[in-house]
Formats: sequence, structure tokens, C-alpha cells
Amino acid sequence: METSPLFLGLDLSTQGLKAVLITEDSDVVHESSVHFDRDLPHYGTTNGAIRGPGPGEVTSPVCMWLEAFDLLMERMKAANVDFARILGISGDGQQHGSVYWSKDAERMLGSLDPELPLEQLSPGAFSLPSAPIWQDSSTTRECRELEAAVGGAQALADLTGSRAYERFTGTQIRKLRRTNPKAYQATARISLVSSFMPSLFLGTIAPIEVADASGMNTMNVLTCKWDDALLEACGGPELRQKIGPEPAPGGTLLGTISPWWVKRWGFNPDCCIAPFTGDNPATVVALSTPGDAILSLGTSTTLLLSIPPSDSAPKRFTTSHLLSHPTTIDAHIAMLCYKNGALAREQVRDTYADGHWTQFNALVEQTPPGNAGYMGFYFPLPEIIPPSVQGSFFFHTDPSLSPPSIRSIPDADMPHAAHPRAILESQFLSIRSRIKAILPPDAAPLQRLVLSGGSSGNVVIRQLAADVFGMRVFVAGKEGAAEGGAQLARYAWWRAQNGGEGTFEEMRAADIVGERMKCVAEPKQANVELYAGLVDAYRACEDRVVEMCAAAA
Repeated sequence: METSPLFLGLDLSTQGLKAVLITEDSDVVHESSVHFDRDLPHYGTTNGAIRGPGPGEVTSPVCMWLEAFDLLMERMKAANVDFARILGISGDGQQHGSVYWSKDAERMLGSLDPELPLEQLSPGAFSLPSAPIWQDSSTTRECRELEAAVGGAQALADLTGSRAYERFTGTQIRKLRRTNPKAYQATARISLVSSFMPSLFLGTIAPIEVADASGMNTMNVLTCKWDDALLEACGGPELRQKIGPEPAPGGTLLGTISPWWVKRWGFNPDCCIAPFTGDNPATVVALSTPGDAILSLGTSTTLLLSIPPSDSAPKRFTTSHLLSHPTTIDAHIAMLCYKNGALAREQVRDTYADGHWTQFNALVEQTPPGNAGYMGFYFPLPEIIPPSVQGSFFFHTDPSLSPPSIRSIPDADMPHAAHPRAILESQFLSIRSRIKAILPPDAAPLQRLVLSGGSSGNVVIRQLAADVFGMRVFVAGKEGAAEGGAQLARYAWWRAQNGGEGTFEEMRAADIVGERMKCVAEPKQANVELYAGLVDAYRACEDRVVEMCAAAA
């Protein structure tokens, strides 16, 4: 019987819960998943979320997540996973989602009945039955108030790595305290989705992890400590107690698995629980090597760049994010995040390609690079970059002129076949136009683009990314975040075996990471040059969209 150790990575994303098991040699040996809409339809979610009742409010039922854990364990058991071999568990959660524990939560977590599923925690362990998630855009007032409290958007970005964003947890807490003070007072502890998950395994509420804490507007991104002034501004003097201890770095040992998991599922009682991080830092852990850019094409579209430790402080902007690194002290992750990712691409697919990716791809290939001057912007949700724009906007451009000629056109004047290429080009050009600013001046040229997420398997999207970014494109599977979580679990176990010493890079030195990635697209030089010439035209169109949305507000 096989007895070598396994390490479990769990990814609680917007639309589902995924599990990846890896060996001590980093080989992926099992994957399972639960899709919220399909497998748990009784919660009434659309793409894993519920909109309303207030304007811009987007939440997910916490009980749905609990039931998903039980269903995931059942599926792993049915696949003959030997839970006793799992010696480490970590993972990631969708960034910025927040869970509000009641005053009874610690007692309930510590006394779970192994005869009952995790749903026994709901509703008693929670002061709010639903968790605000990253798609929520209802806290604009709180964002402006928080920025004003510290001297403006750039001052807040200098302190926390980001300006105030509606989805960030600090402003979500501030809104809850203002609009529902009863629920806020009933809240004993506040978790991110990422710290909610290990709390279930520990039987006690886990600390928030350092990289995911960067997405709250409450932590100093350079010291990795909570900032008292920001805590006070977001939640009053009581927030420090509600938020818990200082953020925990990755690779630390939080404790061993609680008896409920041992008795109900047969986990090894010595299985160690490590801090869970956010989905984007977990993707960096799984896929990043020096000189890589990671483009995650999931529900959101996200660019991630690792910035190594430096004598000078990393750049901070109001249009991008700087996160603490989950495993490397003094390193950081630069991030561009777009709310309208896969959902916007799917909307264009459904509207203009009869709901079929095959037809979507065919339309992209039938139109020339540059789309004969047509540009389309698709923001079904209020966007992050550029901020607060919403709706669809169409232009015809002539980039050969200086400055580029741009003309706003109605939807009816946009050729039907141009829409699939337009959404891909506009999403990718937005990212390309911002990369140079966020890299350090002495940074080496980026060597390759690593795609992850659901759309990374689309061959047409791969090629267009190679052409727009001018880099060779690699893929390493769709479950990069969950695999990153498994690596964090392995790291905590490995460090424990080595007396708490050793870096993540030392652990992975023996892994052949590069061979696990396949080059799937080479840039076509003529197209690379064409897209380089479109950047200014794109930014001119984007500026026009911002002006139009501001005028309509």
C-alpha cells in the first residue's frame, strides 16, 4: 500500500471549490471540484453569487461553501483518495471576500459533531449569513471617506499598496458598521475567504495570511502589520480584536487538523494546516519563475508580476495593486485586476457567436489583427481598471495618425463579426499599456507569458495573447491556484521537517518547474509590431469611455 505523503490544495473561487493533491515531488495525482450553480442549485446563485438587494451588492451564501466542502470530500472519497496520507493542507480563496463570525463561532468550531456535516455551523456561527465578495461595488462612499482620512488615493496606495477599492475588505467593514451596526456588534471575528477555510480545518479561527491581507486597505504593505489608523477608520477601536492577530506569512504551521476531520473522513491527526492565501498569490506560487508574467484568465482577468526584494521600495500606483509576497519576505507581487474577465467574454460569445466557443474562435480568425480599426469595450459589471466604467462602447480608429483618430460609433455600426476579436484585443491592450509603468526601471525584460484559468485552454486566445504581449505563451493547467495551495501545504510540512528553517525557493530547487509548462504559442512579429502601434489608440479610446461614463453619472 502506498504510504508516501500527499499535500492538499483547495481553491474556493467565485464559481466553485476545487481540490488538487500533489506528491512530495510536486506531481499532481488527483483533482476534484464542486460547481456551485450546477451542484448546489438550491442556493439560487448565478456564477456562484447573488446580486442585491441593494445597488452594487454581491454576496455568496456561506452555508453554500460549507456544503461544498462536504460534497468535495465525498467526491474525493469516491475517487479512493487516502485521506490518511495527506500530511499538509493549504489553499486559497477568492480575494477580498469576507466572512463574519458570531460570538458562538469558536465554541461551535471546536465542538463539531462528526456525525453531522459542516453545515451544522450555519447559521449559528455567523453574524452574517452571506459573505460580500470581490464583485461587490456598493462601498463607493466608504472608499472616498477612507482615502480622505489618510490624505488621498495615492497616500493610501503608498501605505497599503492600493487605493481604496469597493471590493476591498476595509471599506466593506466600514459599510457594515454604518448600515448594519447590530450585525457588526454581533461579529466576534472577521475572516477573509482564505482564512475562513483553514478555520474549518483547525477548529479555531485562523489568522489572515499576509499576501491576502494586502487586499484589505488595512495593512501596511511594507511592514506587513495592521495599521492602527486604518483599522480605526474602517471599524473603530474594536476592529483590531475582530481582525485577529498580525498577518501570518506562508509556510508557517498554524496547527494540526481538528478531530472532526479525523473521525468523519479519516484524515491523519498529524496533518498540518498552513495559512491559506488569495487566489492570485497562490497562482504566483504555483507558476511563477523569474522573468515570467502570469495572466490569469478566470472569472476576473488578472496580470501578476513578481518583484524581488530590493533596496528601494517598490512602486505603488492608484491604478494597480502591490501585494506582499506569500512566501518570500520583502518580495512583492504587482497586480492588475479586471472585474470583467470571463463573464464578459462569455457574454460576447453568447450574443455574437450563438453561445459556442468554436464559432467565437472562427470569428476571431476571420477578422484581421487590429480588427480593421474597430475597438470594443465590454463592461457588464462596474470595472476596476479603468474605475467605475460600465456598459458597452464602440469606436473606429485610425492609429496611423498622430494623435490617433478615434470616432465613437453606435453598436449598429460595429460589424457583428468584429465583437469576439474586439473584446480580446481591448482586454489585452489594456494590460499591455500598463506593464511598463509597474516594473522597476532596472527590471530585466519579461521572457514568457504564463496563462492560467479557464480561457487558457483556448488556442485562439493563446495566439492573440502571444501577439499582443510579444512573448512566448506557456500554459501549466487550469488549476494553478489550487496547485499553489498544495505547494504552500508542502512548504509548511517541509519547513517543519527542517526545524522551521528553509526558503520556498530552496524547497523547490529540485522541482523541474519549467518542464511542466508547455509553449503553446509563438508571437508573430508582424502582429507584435501592429499591436505595439495600437497602444496609443487604445488608451485614447479608453479615456473617451471614462469621460462618457463620468458625464452620464
